[in-house]
Amino acid sequence: MVLSDTSTIVAEATPLGRGGVGIVRISGPNAAQIAEKILGKLPKPRAAEYLPFQGENQELIDHGLALFFKGPNSFTGEDVLELHGHGGPFVMQRLLKAAMHFGARLANPGEFSLRAFLNNKIDLLQAEAIADLINSSSEQAAKYAVRSLQGDFSKLVHDWIESLIKLRMFVEAAIDFPEEELDFLSDGRLQTQVSTLLLQMQDVINASQQGALLSEGIRVVIAGKPNAGKSSLLNRLSGKDAAIVTDIPGTTRDVLREHISIDGLLLQLIDTAGLRQAGDVVEEQGIKRAHQEIQEADHVLWVVDALSSEEMHFKELLSDYGRKVSAKHYTILYNKIDTLEQSARIENEDEYSKVYLSAKTGEGIELLRERIKQAAGFNLNGSESIFIARTRHLEALKNAQQHLQTGLYQLTEFKAGELLAEELRVAQQSLEEITGKFTSDDLLGRIFSEFCIGK
Repeated sequence: MVLSDTSTIVAEATPLGRGGVGIVRISGPNAAQIAEKILGKLPKPRAAEYLPFQGENQELIDHGLALFFKGPNSFTGEDVLELHGHGGPFVMQRLLKAAMHFGARLANPGEFSLRAFLNNKIDLLQAEAIADLINSSSEQAAKYAVRSLQGDFSKLVHDWIESLIKLRMFVEAAIDFPEEELDFLSDGRLQTQVSTLLLQMQDVINASQQGALLSEGIRVVIAGKPNAGKSSLLNRLSGKDAAIVTDIPGTTRDVLREHISIDGLLLQLIDTAGLRQAGDVVEEQGIKRAHQEIQEADHVLWVVDALSSEEMHFKELLSDYGRKVSAKHYTILYNKIDTLEQSARIENEDEYSKVYLSAKTGEGIELLRERIKQAAGFNLNGSESIFIARTRHLEALKNAQQHLQTGLYQLTEFKAGELLAEELRVAQQSLEEITGKFTSDDLLGRIFSEFCIGK
C-alpha cells in the first residue's frame, strides 16, 4: 500500500450482495469533478439530494441520494462523495465503473481509514477501533470499541506522552545546567512522578488485556481418545450439530472449527481427531493435525470417559509436548457422568482443574464455561475502564513500562540522569507507536490491509 498516494479512490461501502440500499464512496481531489459527471451537478455540502446517477455515455444507472462532503470536513479529510442507490450488485458495479471512468481508482482495503489517519482526522488507535467495531463478535466488544473510537484510550496515551515530555525537559535541564543547582533529580519528585506513571500504565494494561480477549479471543482445543465425547461437547458448546456424532471410534478425521462467545469472550473451538494408533493413512493425518493444534492452543480441554481414568496418560502426553502442566492451559473433562448418576462438579488441582459433566444432557456445561473464563483471565468487573486493545498495544505499553522501570532504577541507585533521560525517550517512543505518531510505513500497511474494502 502506497501511503503517499493522493489519487481519487472509490469503493462500495456496503457489503457485497443484494440489499435495499447500496453505497458507493468516492474520496480524493477529483470527487467534485466526478460528482458533476455522474449527477450533472455538485450537491451542496452535507445536504442530501435525490438525483439521477448517470454513466459514461449519460445512460441512466439509477436514482438515489447523493451526499457531498467538502474537505477537510469529511471522514477522510478530503472531498468525499457518497452515492446511495438500490443495493443490487449490478447497480453497484455500474456506479463503480462510472466513477473509475471519470477519474477514480478502486480503493485498497482500509484506504479510506488510512487517509483519515494520514490527514489527522483520527489517530491509529481510533482507526483500529473502527475495524474492531465492524468485527465485534459481542455487544460488549462493540461497546468498548466505541469507547476507543471516541478517543478515550487515545486521551490516556496522549496524556502519558505529555507527562513524559515534561519529565524529559526537567531531567535534561538538570543535566545541561548543573550550575543552576537544580535538585529535581534528587528531591524525590521525579521518582514519585515516574512511579505514578507506572501504576497508571499497569491499571490500563490489566483492563486492556480484558479488551484484547473481547477482540481477539482464545483458541480452545478439544482433545482426547476416540469416543470420549469430543464432538458431542463441540455441539453442546456451539449450540448446533456442527460435528457428526456416532458410536464408531474415529468418526472425526479432520479438524473442525466453530466460533462461539461466552459472556463476550470469543472462543475458537477446535475439535480434533481421537488420539490413538491410526487405522489408516487418513486417520493418521488427522491425528497429526490434532497434535499440532494442541501445541498451538491457548487452552486444551482433555475429554475422557468418566468410567475410565486417564490422568496418567494425560500427563505423559503433555510431557511428550515438552510443555509444563499448567492450570492456565489445561482442563480434564470427565464426560458421561449421566451414565454413572454422578453430579456435575469442578475440582481444582495444583496442576490443572477437573470438570465432571455430561455433553449429552448439558449438565455441568455452565461450570465448564466458567472454568474457561477463569483460565483465560476473563473478568468484566470494573468494565467501565476496559478498552479494546490489540496485542501490539499491550506490547508497546509493556515496553514503555519496562523502560520506565529501568530509568527509575538508574535514578534511585546511581543518580544517572543521562541514562534516565534515554529511558524516558524510548518509553515515549513506545507510546507514540500506539497512536501512530511514531510508526513505520510497513506497520501501517499491515494494519490497514486487514480492514474491509470501502472502510
